Amino acid sequence: MSLLKGIDPDLLNGALTVVKTLHDHGHEAYFAGGAVRDLILERKVADIDVATSAPPEEIERFFPKTIPLGKEFGVVVVVQDSRQYEVTTFRKESGYLNGRHPTEVHFTDARQDVQRRDFTVNALFLDPWTEEIIDYVGGREDLKRKLVRTVGPPGPRFEEDRLRVLRAIRFACQLGFRIEPETYQQVQNYAQKLTQVSSERIRDELLRILTGADPARGLRLLFDSKVLGSILPEVAAMQGVPQPPQFHPEGDVFEHTCLMFQFSERLSHTLALAVLLHDVGKPPTFTVQERIRFDGHAELGARMAQEICRRLRLSNEQIEEIVDLVKNHLRFIHVREMRESTLKRFLRKENFGKHLELHRLDCLASHGDLSSYHFCQEKLEKFTQEAMRPEPLINGHDLIDLGLKPGPIFSEILGAVEDLQLEGKLSSKEEALEWVKGHHLTPDN
Repeated sequence: MSLLKGIDPDLLNGALTVVKTLHDHGHEAYFAGGAVRDLILERKVADIDVATSAPPEEIERFFPKTIPLGKEFGVVVVVQDSRQYEVTTFRKESGYLNGRHPTEVHFTDARQDVQRRDFTVNALFLDPWTEEIIDYVGGREDLKRKLVRTVGPPGPRFEEDRLRVLRAIRFACQLGFRIEPETYQQVQNYAQKLTQVSSERIRDELLRILTGADPARGLRLLFDSKVLGSILPEVAAMQGVPQPPQFHPEGDVFEHTCLMFQFSERLSHTLALAVLLHDVGKPPTFTVQERIRFDGHAELGARMAQEICRRLRLSNEQIEEIVDLVKNHLRFIHVREMRESTLKRFLRKENFGKHLELHRLDCLASHGDLSSYHFCQEKLEKFTQEAMRPEPLINGHDLIDLGLKPGPIFSEILGAVEDLQLEGKLSSKEEALEWVKGHHLTPDN
C-alpha cells in the first residue's frame, strides 16, 4: 500500500508540485520531518515540509509566490494552490544564542542536515516518487520502539535549543511514546534552564501538551521531569496538598487536576488553562480546622491565574476569560439556592458552556456528583433567551424624567428592576416606573 494514500489530495498535489519543480531544476528535494513520521505511523498529515539542496535565493526564483519566513536560516514558504509549504535548505548550525537561535548557518547536504534536528523520529526524509525512506539516525527503529530520542547526545541538543525539553514531553504524549532514558535524564537536567526561553515559546508548547492527545500524562510528565516547577511553580505546588476525602477521594490537588484532564476531550486553550489553574489558590489557602479548608481559594486563584497568564503573554481577552472561569468555578455549589434572577444572569454568561464543562470535569475528578451540572442543563433548556435576556423595561432617561439625579444609584435601581423582571415580578414599563416611585422617590425629589 502506498504511504501517500491517506494524505489529502490537494495537500499532496501541491507538495508534489514543489518537489517536482525543485527536481526539474537539478536539486534534491524530499518530504521531511513530522509528515514522514506521521505517514509511517499511519496518522493524519496536516502539513508537509520539504527539505532541499536548493539555496533560498533559487527557491524564490523557481516559484511565483514565496514568503521569506526565515531566509537567513534557509527557510522559505512556497505558496502553491493557496496552500503553504515550508521549504528548507539542507543546513548545519552552530553558535547557538540564548539557548535557542543559531548564530551561524551553513548550507550542506541531507546527511549533515539531519544532525541539527531535534529527535530521530522527526529526522526522516521521504522521496515521494519512489516512497523511499531516507534515515541516517535510526528514526524508523525508534518509531517501532515507540521512543523519543534525540539526534546524537541529548545534552548538546538541549544546549542548542532549550525548548526541546518541552518538545520531548509533547511528542511523547502526542505519539504515545516513552522518552529514551538518557534523553529523559537530560530533560530533567535542563528543566531549570527553560526560564531562558521566551514566555511565548513556552506558552505555545504548554498549550499543545494540554490540548493534545494525552494532557493528563503530559501534566504528570511535566511535574516528574521538574519542568513544571521551573515554568509554573504555582501549579507544581499543588502536588502533595491534601484535600478533604469526603469531597475528594481521588487524592491531592495535583492528582485532582490531572484527573480532570484525563476526563477531558480536546479542550480549547482557555478552558485547558482554566482546568490547570482552577485550584491554583488551594496551596496558599490550605488550613485545617474542623476539616481541611481552602477558604477564598477561588478568589485568590483568580488573581494568581491573572498573573500567570500575563507571564505567559496571553491576550487580554484570553486572560479575562480564564480569570472569570477560575473565579466562578465554585458557584455551581449554590445554583439550586440562587434567586431566579441570579441564576439567569449566571446561565446567560457568554462563555457559560466553558463554565459548565469546567464544573463537569471538576465533579468527575472528585466526588462524581453531577446534580448541579444536570440542574443547569435543565434550566438552559427551560429558559428561553428572551427570558434570560429580556429587553429592559426602563432606562436612565426614564429615571431622569422621574426627577432622579444621575449617579451610581442609577445602576442600582436599573439592576433591581431587572432582577424583578427576571423573576417575573415586573412585566411592563408602567409597573417598573411605579416600583421606582414607591422605592426611590421621596417628597423631596
